Amino acid sequence: MLRALLRGVVLLLLLVLGAATGFAAVMVHQRSWGLPLAVAAVAAATIAIPPGWSTRLPFALGLAAVLGLAMTERGAGDYLVPANARGYVLLGLGFVVVLTAVTTLPRPGGVPRMQP
Repeated sequence: MLRALLRGVVLLLLLVLGAATGFAAVMVHQRSWGLPLAVAAVAAATIAIPPGWSTRLPFALGLAAVLGLAMTERGAGDYLVPANARGYVLLGLGFVVVLTAVTTLPRPGGVPRMQP
């Protein structure tokens, strides 16, 4: 019971961490130093968080959710992530993080054994 509760708390914290990382990346990606810093921070966090359903995947989904919200049109008719090279690199980074999180998920039932 306690283990399941702890896993849920970790999942929620990593979801919030992914959202916060995505928000920070969106806010600084247009500056000359911001995009390299955002790419380095997101890559380091993705590599540091172990793969799993309740670890790397929530981080990636939090990041992708913020990037998805940043792509919607604001009230003034503009976007937080514009259609330029920096914006496309940021969106591609989000795609790579989600793809990495999904492809590194552990297989259900463990590793199959070889039959002689």
